[in-house]
Amino acid sequence: MYFYIKAIHIIFVVSWMAGLFYAVRLFIYHTEAQDKPDPDKRILTTEYERIERKLWNIIATPAMILTLIAGIWMVGLDNGLMQQSWLVIKLCFVVGLIGYHLKCQSIMDDMRNGIFKWTSFQLRLWNEVATIFLFAIVFLAVLKNAVSWIYGLLGLVAFAMIILSAVKIYRNYRLKNKL
Repeated sequence: MYFYIKAIHIIFVVSWMAGLFYAVRLFIYHTEAQDKPDPDKRILTTEYERIERKLWNIIATPAMILTLIAGIWMVGLDNGLMQQSWLVIKLCFVVGLIGYHLKCQSIMDDMRNGIFKWTSFQLRLWNEVATIFLFAIVFLAVLKNAVSWIYGLLGLVAFAMIILSAVKIYRNYRLKNKL
């Protein structure tokens, strides 16, 4: 039974992450649509709000809930898991990812109310935060105690720096070529 629940857990993690990645991409386009002239701005805003709402309510949030239920169920089936330090660290990153999800909900609610606090560049950086969480969670789940936490942390910091540098390089490329 444990491995069936684990498979379900993985499927919903993938769905949740897909929802988060796509939602923030939509936020970027929604924000950029505000610079368009009417009626384009109005039409695009209405459509982005519709797509964001459906993505959030049909995919991202239900996938998060089902991920958490399956994860809790796995721990219930194997009580020894909570004694493993890698899982405790992983759960800290999961809590961070839940916070990320809730912040995305807040950003979406603000945009629906006509409040655009984030630039498209800031949202591109924000989108990479989910990648960093995913990287940390997957490596912890796969490698477990095979790597010391210090090397893992250094690897995560290096990965984050590479990702953030890539976003800045792409921004400069876009500005130079006006994409």
